[in-house]
Amino acid sequence: MATERLSMRQIAALGLALFLIGQSTASWAESGAQESTLSQIGTGVGSGLGTVVYFPVKTVFCIGGGIASGFTLIFAGRDNANKVVSAACRGTWLSRLMSSMGRSR
Repeated sequence: MATERLSMRQIAALGLALFLIGQSTASWAESGAQESTLSQIGTGVGSGLGTVVYFPVKTVFCIGGGIASGFTLIFAGRDNANKVVSAACRGTWLSRLMSSMGRSR
């Protein structure tokens, strides 16, 4: 009975996942011809505000990850410390900032 219940849950989860994947469609990132100028301005302002919020949060998160990786280095070794700092700081946010400031990485 317990194995039947477990397999039924797995089948239901798989069916739900396939349904959700099947519902997604490909879309293009270009703006449509029918998009108004006001809508484009709103998208640009929203993107700018999102960046203003994201960058300081990501910076603090990366610094915290660097500090945590120091403790990980002491207690768990270099490989694990590298994983911690990589997870906290990976991404293109720093290289994009440097390129926008005219510096190369």
